[in-house]
Amino acid sequence: QVQLVESGGELVQAGGSLRLSCATSGGTFSTYAMGWFRQAPGKEREFVAAISYSGATTIYADSVKGRFTISRDNTKNTVYLQMDSLKPEDTAVYYCAARRISISTRSYEYIYWGQGTQVTVSS
Repeated sequence: QVQLVESGGELVQAGGSLRLSCATSGGTFSTYAMGWFRQAPGKEREFVAAISYSGATTIYADSVKGRFTISRDNTKNTVYLQMDSLKPEDTAVYYCAARRISISTRSYEYIYWGQGTQVTVSS
């Protein structure tokens, strides 16, 4: 059973930066593609970014492209989401998720999920 624990969410002003971390345990991290998703109040969960098991391939939602960067450290079993130039519309609970091997933008294809971390961007 893979466990994921997100951290790094907090209140930040528009234009600021945050780095989210997702620490994993209980599985072979280097065989999992990882994704970040977010859910704002009253909205459906949406894809943010994903990274392949090797780190060679990344995918971003159009809304965050050029502002967010996903990365991973397979020696630390951790995936990161660097968020720059934050906007109030980035306010949401951010979740990391894991699935075997293949990278995906679809939330239903991810097997393991963290509990989420709150990011609030004030205007």
